[in-house]
Amino acid sequence: MNLRQETGKLGELAARRHLESIGFAILGMNVRCGRHEIDIIAEQGEVLVFVEVRARRSRKFGAPEESITLRKRKQMLAAAQRYLTDTDSWHRTWRIDIVAVEIDHLDRVARIDCIPNAVEMDGN
Repeated sequence: MNLRQETGKLGELAARRHLESIGFAILGMNVRCGRHEIDIIAEQGEVLVFVEVRARRSRKFGAPEESITLRKRKQMLAAAQRYLTDTDSWHRTWRIDIVAVEIDHLDRVARIDCIPNAVEMDGN
């Protein structure tokens, strides 16, 4: 596993733990939806939440949440819509969140932030 993959795995684990600690129920991790993958699918109360985890070890290229491009937002929306179709869940309230994780040089979480409704339904 290379450093980028290791950072991603550490970020996903930290995100999962954080979401669980604030009351989310985790339904799945790294769920394939067509050509795309959803990092975490969870429930917060009655709301279905699709979570994109972004992890970085430095701010050399900006904060983790700043790495989400318009193309990535559209992919996240497409993956969520595919999941809703495949599971016949269109009747549910849902949203797409981003969890930003910064990891220090000792592989510890230096910062973690959950950004609710980070992707609008039109992909922007």
